[in-house]
Amino acid sequence: MEKIIETFNLKKYYRRGSEVVKALDGVDLELNTGEIVAVVGPSGSGKTTLMNLISCLDSPTAGNIKIAGEDVTGLKESQLTAIRRKNIGFIFQRFHLIPTLTVKENIELPLIFAREAIHKEKVQELLKRVGLKGKEHLRANMISGGDKQLVSIARALINNPRVIIADEPTGRLEEKERDTVMGLFKELAGSGLAITIATHDLGIAEESDRIIQLQDGKIVG
Repeated sequence: MEKIIETFNLKKYYRRGSEVVKALDGVDLELNTGEIVAVVGPSGSGKTTLMNLISCLDSPTAGNIKIAGEDVTGLKESQLTAIRRKNIGFIFQRFHLIPTLTVKENIELPLIFAREAIHKEKVQELLKRVGLKGKEHLRANMISGGDKQLVSIARALINNPRVIIADEPTGRLEEKERDTVMGLFKELAGSGLAITIATHDLGIAEESDRIIQLQDGKIVG
């Protein structure tokens, strides 16, 4: 296994009136290729803050983050954008699809935003991989919640990332849809991706390779 993300004494503080809120307070972790890591904890424990920091969507108050061996702490936004595009795919609880676009068009969006060529073969390969072959021309507002999340997964994979960061990816899904998504995550991890899931679903956590438990901004288990 290769370390794809590492954090060292990671902290994120912010002010709320006269109070200093320690959203993260000295977190050390590593995420390796080929494994699924679940991040669990109650609301306000720091899960979303951690996910935002390791995905380069936010900057820490203190500490360091390495992605694929490169220290990204303090880099400019343009540099962080390039690192995200190269290394990270995102999956969200609310899918973040454009409802009037087709399944295929939603999958292609990261390439359009990055002004990269769209390879039809790659899109077709992803449609088959996530089980959406034959649904590519349906608009996103015409498909089920489970299929929407499969579109989201395919979209996250379009740039060939090394790590998938998923924030409550099964939170809006039925049990059968949840099992489909988790089965796909296991397949992706088996092919070498690192997958990090922030979740309240203990069933999902128990199916992961490793569980990180947060409380009050610290790792407690």
